[in-house]
Amino acid sequence: MLSLDAQNKWRDEYRTQHPGWRPATEVFAECVRRNIQPRSRLLDVGCGRGGLVEQLDHPLSQTTGIDPDFFSLAEHRLNKLPRAVAISDHLPFVDNSFDIVTASWLLEHLVDPLSTFRAVGRVLRPDGAFIFITPNKRHPLTIANRLAGRLGSLQGRLVDELYGRAPEDTFSTYYRANTTKELFALIDAAGLVPEFITRIADPSYVAFNRLLFRAMSAIDERLSQDRYIHIVGVARKK
Repeated sequence: MLSLDAQNKWRDEYRTQHPGWRPATEVFAECVRRNIQPRSRLLDVGCGRGGLVEQLDHPLSQTTGIDPDFFSLAEHRLNKLPRAVAISDHLPFVDNSFDIVTASWLLEHLVDPLSTFRAVGRVLRPDGAFIFITPNKRHPLTIANRLAGRLGSLQGRLVDELYGRAPEDTFSTYYRANTTKELFALIDAAGLVPEFITRIADPSYVAFNRLLFRAMSAIDERLSQDRYIHIVGVARKK
């Protein structure tokens, strides 16, 4: 099984080998910190049991989390975080409610991503930022995951065996907002303005041993940048 701690050790090695490289989660968090102000209101869409908001030194009274999964919300690691069961394409908030909306590993699960982008645009205040991180569906590992997803329960069993994630925590993926071309189109259709979109390599996902780490590193080095495994982006409401 490949734990998160083991993945991070491989990431540290890759960082040493590639000066200037940072994992997508660090770039994502930096984008949020660069946009957040002391009085900002932040909405974390698809917050699950925690994640980014745990890393931010931002008042919980100005932060809200939503997720369609009641049990994940009930087990959120920040007990005092205001949170609600809701879906991303019908956000239960009035217009112009938030300065920042974040989506961490959410877009790949959306059946109708345009509805979510429009809902985000509605609740953002003018000059507010929508900041997201998601897999790139053109990367070989994502393609393999999509194929496994078509085999029903196989995907859940593989994720459990390889990464220790329970099958009930493995949700359906559709990858309808998971290339830069698709993202630019969705941002435009929602009336937002793209500010920053980047693709980031990360060979740690199959680093069960050094041989596999080297093999995935070699594959990533041969890929064009538009096929790197992760996408981080910022879209702004004007």
